[in-house]
Amino acid sequence: MAGIHITDIEAAINYWRKKNPSSDGVTLPRELRALAEVYALMIFFKEDEADEFSLPLAAAEAWKTWYASTPDTPCIAICSTSQGDPECKGCGRTFEEVQYWTEMSPGGKRSVWRRITLDGTSWRFNRYAERASEDRSLSRAAAEAQVPLKFAN
Repeated sequence: MAGIHITDIEAAINYWRKKNPSSDGVTLPRELRALAEVYALMIFFKEDEADEFSLPLAAAEAWKTWYASTPDTPCIAICSTSQGDPECKGCGRTFEEVQYWTEMSPGGKRSVWRRITLDGTSWRFNRYAERASEDRSLSRAAAEAQVPLKFAN
């Protein structure tokens, strides 16, 4: 089962709250209502994950729209699996996850994202965090903070 973690449902709800807020402060738009119903059921039944393939259609469409707004891959173009490492030092994915990434479902990809984010040891979360930054001003600031090398003649 490809599971969608409850934090992804929360993130999708927050995405839709910004994108399509309630017109009167009471009535929820279609996307929010669909995601809120899934979220409420997950809370009621004390479930951490919802099955990606059995979500109600409106909730699945709303979640996939949010998913499309997220980065597709955790890759930061420093892949150590090509050097024989079983897990990439750059992004934290296993060799198999890197190899089959394009074949994975959105729920499968989000499960990998969750694992590597919680682990937080790959370079995308520390040494090379600016490469993973969605905000390019952080990348620019990191580059400007570098000290120029002085070469001896």
